[in-house]
Amino acid sequence: MDGKTVRVATDVGGTFTDLVYFESNPATGQQIIRTAKVDTTPPNFAKGVLNVIQKANIALETVDFLAHGTTVVINALTERRGVKTALITTQGFRDILEIARANRPDYFNLKWVKPAPFVARYLRREIAGRLHTDGSEREPLDLSGLVDILDAFRADGVQAIAICLLHAYANPVHEQAVLKEVQRLWPEVSVVASHQITREWREYERSSTTVLSAYVQPIAARYLDNLETGLREGGYKAPLYIMQSNCGVDSVTHARDIPITMVESGPASGFWAAAELGRLLDEPNLLALDIGGTTAKCSLVRNGQVSIKTDYWIERNRLNAGYPIMVPVVDLVEIGNGGGSIAWVDEFDKMHVGPESAGALPGPAAYGNGGTQVTTTDANLALGRINPGYFCGGELVADMAAVEQAFDPLSERLKLPACEIARGIIRIANDNMVNALKLVSLSRGHDPRELTLIAFGGGGAMHAVALAQELGVKKVIVPRGASVFSAWGMTMSDLRRDLFINRFVETEREGELALTQLFLQDLMHNAREQFVDEAIAPDQVDLRVSCKLRYQNQEHAVEVALDHEESLSEHWPAIARRFHDIYQQQYSYRLQAPLEIVGFHLVAVAQIGKLNLQALPVTGRTLAEARKGQRPVDFALEGIHDTAIYDYARLEPQMSFSGPAIIEDAGSTVVVHPGNQVLVDRLGNLHITLGA
Repeated sequence: MDGKTVRVATDVGGTFTDLVYFESNPATGQQIIRTAKVDTTPPNFAKGVLNVIQKANIALETVDFLAHGTTVVINALTERRGVKTALITTQGFRDILEIARANRPDYFNLKWVKPAPFVARYLRREIAGRLHTDGSEREPLDLSGLVDILDAFRADGVQAIAICLLHAYANPVHEQAVLKEVQRLWPEVSVVASHQITREWREYERSSTTVLSAYVQPIAARYLDNLETGLREGGYKAPLYIMQSNCGVDSVTHARDIPITMVESGPASGFWAAAELGRLLDEPNLLALDIGGTTAKCSLVRNGQVSIKTDYWIERNRLNAGYPIMVPVVDLVEIGNGGGSIAWVDEFDKMHVGPESAGALPGPAAYGNGGTQVTTTDANLALGRINPGYFCGGELVADMAAVEQAFDPLSERLKLPACEIARGIIRIANDNMVNALKLVSLSRGHDPRELTLIAFGGGGAMHAVALAQELGVKKVIVPRGASVFSAWGMTMSDLRRDLFINRFVETEREGELALTQLFLQDLMHNAREQFVDEAIAPDQVDLRVSCKLRYQNQEHAVEVALDHEESLSEHWPAIARRFHDIYQQQYSYRLQAPLEIVGFHLVAVAQIGKLNLQALPVTGRTLAEARKGQRPVDFALEGIHDTAIYDYARLEPQMSFSGPAIIEDAGSTVVVHPGNQVLVDRLGNLHITLGA
């Protein structure tokens, strides 16, 4: 390939499937970046991936690296499209999925009902045998009843089995024995044990995670098999990597075995891309916002790092307790507000936006595919923010007649003109997104006025400035290729594994910290050894370690990052001071109380040929040559203004101009409000400085 390196990433979203092609030639210094976007193709999502590769005219045999992010796992869970699943657990713990947690979200609702478990009670079976909390054996494992249990599962049409035994996080020996015997007695069934997924305590969360992983495993395996087969038949020969929820990629084999780690793979790559771009631009503290066709997602980047946690829940809201998934997931907030979110009026004549979405089919009314309800995209078209003649990058001409018809029922119901309703839709959507951004900033002890907002996805740049104004943020960054930014993040991702291990240590007991340091060194060695199967030497693996600390007898812990050469026994006072500072930032106080270690979080990262971005060439083109014209645009609070329209593809580094302005890209539209100042940086990103 004459020294060329070609990296491709594909991201399957709820509405669109995106692609980024990145070609670099070190010998010539030349870089070529191409993007493409097609409709997502449920239920055969792999077809959409192959479609976007074909649309981008990519010869797969020339590709060195291909990463893929997908919504197949989260969709299978939320739409209940998994397989019939059974659970094998320790005697006495059959009902743990039903007992769940006592904290009910709708506390004063006497008719509130717990969400139904994914495994019915008759498919939850127990076996004798038990471990102590330290992993020592309290009662020997008895497998004599396993044959009858599996016979009953076969008769009931079970396709997947979850195994979760008490205290397997401390010692997996009993689970390993059950897993081995199930595979021997019934090799065709899909089976997963909790120790393969998580080594953290909390029985309900661990059981729920194992069950949900088993529930989607056959679906995900079939999807990944179809995808890999299609790529191989198309000529792809290099390793296939799958984006994980922890902002790293992993091998397709590992993802196939533990698919629950892909539950938020698409959003994770976007927030990883935000952190990577922030490092390139010397912007380490960011509010990252991803607005797609179906949802809006946001996360906080502090000191160049995305926060990863295992306290992740699906379907959790003010009325629903949801279901926990204890795997490493980027710390995000997600709401049902995207470009396809539908505006509707309740019985009290109050308008709402989302969470229901028009999706890709029929899509917004403007698509002309039969959509009859107003969406956020239709409202932006009605206000002149989106160019009807350059809709979806010019691939469609917006059906404005259908948009007008869609507004009619709302106008009649609310006795308001369409323009007022459109303004209301945008303001409601913005209010929803502001609340989400506050949850990842103010609620975590971080002042948005000290952060920079980076907005991406198809709709991010359209709403970003209005959101920044509400939050007091002083600057907005819109990345080049914002509509496919999540896919771009995958091309910049490393091979990554997160390991969470419980170990309870009373830090004031003599000698405990020294013994724990030895334990930690063994963990670090084992973490490096995990990459041997990927032909990566241990010395190529970078390790980051965080200590999970709490005040004595508290329930939950705070993570404190350890420096590379830091030792628990030698540097404990400095580590303790950092804990007190972090705790006070999050909870506004600190205690004079002993500290306890409850575990460790190890991040093992191996770089797999990450590419470096080069500055865009400057041809001497003038700003006037990038200007496409002018049209009136309704900015809601600021009123209607004659607004300059710019072609993003013709903007060059160091160009600057003032708002009001609209910048049109093939996959997104940037709305620059009056009084804003825009600067194009060396990589082609837009820096929008807000007026006083």
